[in-house]
Amino acid sequence: MNMQKLGTTDIDVSVVALGTWGLGGGSVWSDRDSTVQEAKSLLDACRDVGINYIDTAPVYGTGVSETLLGEALKGRRNDFVLQTKCSLNWRNEGGNFHYARDGYTVNNDTRPEAIRRDVEDSLRRMQTDYLDSLIVHYVCKDFPVEDTVGVLEDLIQEGKIRAYGLSNSQPDDLRAYQNAAANRQGVSVVQEFFSILSPFHGRDYFPVCKESDTVFQTYGVLEEGFLTSPAFMERKFEKTDIRSRIPWVDPACHAGLKRAFALWTPIAEAHRCSFAALVEAWALTQFDRMSLLVGMRKPENVADTVRCLDVTLSADEVRAMEKAVQSIQVAVLDK
Repeated sequence: MNMQKLGTTDIDVSVVALGTWGLGGGSVWSDRDSTVQEAKSLLDACRDVGINYIDTAPVYGTGVSETLLGEALKGRRNDFVLQTKCSLNWRNEGGNFHYARDGYTVNNDTRPEAIRRDVEDSLRRMQTDYLDSLIVHYVCKDFPVEDTVGVLEDLIQEGKIRAYGLSNSQPDDLRAYQNAAANRQGVSVVQEFFSILSPFHGRDYFPVCKESDTVFQTYGVLEEGFLTSPAFMERKFEKTDIRSRIPWVDPACHAGLKRAFALWTPIAEAHRCSFAALVEAWALTQFDRMSLLVGMRKPENVADTVRCLDVTLSADEVRAMEKAVQSIQVAVLDK
């Protein structure tokens, strides 16, 4: 497993990270709910291949993902770098309305008192006394960034967290957070959507990450499964399911995707890898501080994902892959 430092910290993280949004189940992932045993098996598979970086969030199943991980991590908490998020909560204690789902109203709140409560709730659900990394789930400009950064830095000093980062943000947000941090630790990671079908936001962000020595953690690289195989396009999902709300579910997009798969087939065959591993290998060519966050739900998914680390794409192959999807790329993809 390839490893890297998380920002300017001394925390060693695997380049491939386990995303656990799917563990939360509920209406967003409507195909099935996960069990503690399945979560344990998933962590076993990650440990076997050297993946130590795990990402979750309070709102993944409104506490379900964190709770499952807390049980699965018993006896091996220190084997993993545990990352969760703050700002989105369903406590009805203020903040800005974000969404209503599964009987809960979720607000976005980056005030210090809300972040402290988020951290305490996550520590309780995951049965741990510290978090390795805490991500501001949705950057909010309605509350002073200096106050948000202040409490994050205080939480580091108190030993509650070891690092922090941003998600669903813009490059100027990273600059603002770094300026507010002054000579303190600052932002270690930004977690943003990035895929070969929608690469533009990430490419705008890379230079700012480089300036800050910040890891760029990409999510959505497989487009919620639509880049794993042509057969995935035939699947049907509930209206509430995240996979029903992205452009690629539209039959009008399928011809372009099928054409891309046809053009990628000889490249995948040359490297003896799946389409998923091929697309993940492409993502790793895009930035030298890339963290590949993949929502793996089965042990076999873990084995296939790490195969991407053995795939070395030539510049010509990278260009060919990008050219195959150029006509169907989208500039903004808000899921």
